[in-house]
Amino acid sequence: MAETQAEVARQLAGTGLGSEGMTPAQPPVLQSPPSALQAEPAVKPAVVPDPPARGAAPPSRPATGAIHHVELWVPNLDRAIVSWGWLLTSLGYRMFQDWPGGRSWQSGHAYIVVEQSPARTASRHDRCRPGLNHMAFHVASRELVDELTAEALLHGWKLMFADEHPFAGGPQHYAAYLENSDGFEAELVAD
Repeated sequence: MAETQAEVARQLAGTGLGSEGMTPAQPPVLQSPPSALQAEPAVKPAVVPDPPARGAAPPSRPATGAIHHVELWVPNLDRAIVSWGWLLTSLGYRMFQDWPGGRSWQSGHAYIVVEQSPARTASRHDRCRPGLNHMAFHVASRELVDELTAEALLHGWKLMFADEHPFAGGPQHYAAYLENSDGFEAELVAD
């Protein structure tokens, strides 16, 4: 297909989908988080980037099998933005998409979504049921794990396995296991 990135972006505008390898030229305009459960729009707004500069190398494509995105359905978008938004931006993600029922943050080709969908069937995530148990993130150093752990307590997270921290995963596994008020677990690992 001989479509340019600009043509692809126009076709994807308004679909909530992005073109792989494209990044937004500027952050989208933030909307106020909903104060009550709102119906999900039929189509999520897209973040449409400018085409690359003339002569720029085409963006690399992610490897087959690489994570494209992860979507977490949350019972309260405001709380999710406080906990997940802080954590993801602290880990280097940038705000990617924003709509009345959700928000996403992107790092490289992958992005993570928190969404307050009206189709949810429970009001709290249970990591011990089938489904997502936790998400684990690389952290550059043990010192950064410690800094993030201390700051996490100010952003809706609590330390799990405190009596074994930071070696709850074993003597060679330096990590913080955090849980937010909605029952989601994040693991911060310094290999």
